Amino acid sequence: MRGIRHHFHNLINGFTLKSSGTAQLGLGHSYSRAKIKFNVHRADNMIIQSIALLDQLDKDINTFSMRIREWYSYHFPELVKVVPENYTYAKLVKLIKNRKDLTEESLDSLEEITMDSGKAQAILSAARSSMGMDINPIDLLNIEMFASRVISLTEYRKQLSEYLKSKMSDVAPNLGQLIGEQVGARLIAHAGSLTNLAKYPASTVQILGAEKALFRALKTRGNTPKYGLLFHTTFIGRAGTKNKGRISRYLANKCSIASRIDCFTEVPSQVFGEKLRQQVEDRLKFYETGEAPKKNIDVMKEAIEEVHQLNAAQKKKKKKKKTASEALSNGDETNANGSLNADEDHVPKKKKKKRNIEESVDNAEIDTSVSEPPKKKKKKNKSE
Repeated sequence: MRGIRHHFHNLINGFTLKSSGTAQLGLGHSYSRAKIKFNVHRADNMIIQSIALLDQLDKDINTFSMRIREWYSYHFPELVKVVPENYTYAKLVKLIKNRKDLTEESLDSLEEITMDSGKAQAILSAARSSMGMDINPIDLLNIEMFASRVISLTEYRKQLSEYLKSKMSDVAPNLGQLIGEQVGARLIAHAGSLTNLAKYPASTVQILGAEKALFRALKTRGNTPKYGLLFHTTFIGRAGTKNKGRISRYLANKCSIASRIDCFTEVPSQVFGEKLRQQVEDRLKFYETGEAPKKNIDVMKEAIEEVHQLNAAQKKKKKKKKTASEALSNGDETNANGSLNADEDHVPKKKKKKRNIEESVDNAEIDTSVSEPPKKKKKKNKSE
């Protein structure tokens, strides 16, 4: 086989080594182009980049918030104890600036940021009896600029989170409905694409993100991990210590089903994700109370019926929109034609009377012609 491949250009007439190279290059280009087009169509690359940027922003915002706390604490150290939240702290630093400038008039603006009158009053009283040192206006200006940067990063993180939710609802709605948008996006990013995640078995999805612990356990012949990225879902945290492994295995099974539905379905919908989530909730109840959940086949039948109903409703809506648009376009045409006919019909009254008389005469002639009996045929004589 290797020899045939090596001497292929000699075995076929009109096929040279150069043409073989160009054919291979063209095949490689067409394959890579098709692969890129497929990924763009699925749009899961945007989800992978968005979740990576979201994680990076979380780290950066946390680091910058710690830095601004250390920096501003030289001037107003009591503020950290009153307001522990990073975003609120940065907004207060930008508002307060020099603590000596705080008065009773600024109480409303403090209350607007903290959303708590008690906290606003505590900040005001702490500013009056603060142990912090005086600060240079230039240093205060730099702190204020840094605080505004932290605020803008936090607001951008919120926008990015909303963008990720919208993307997940378009690309993988069932997976996002089952385990949440961020955990679903992390699974897709770890697998490389939604198609790769759909190809994985449930056992691989269960330990996705805990590969190091798995290989360490295999090497030392210890216990293998029960969950990886699925640990961040709410289900495993709500389960008891004995049932964490069982619920993670069950959840991985449902995630595998949801990812396959999202990958290979033509019309995306959240119906299957809602049903699968309810199944996991019922399984948690079963572990706690012993109440038997519905069978999987019955739940899937209900989901399929709901999907068919939704598709039928969408088709009806599309038809209504089409008919409405056609009616509007026809209405415009008739209006245009109607205006022309109105011009034609605009005739003086005398002419209209003449027309009516002529029409009545014609109708009378038609009636007389109809009322006349048919003439009898003459009989021929026998002699003739």
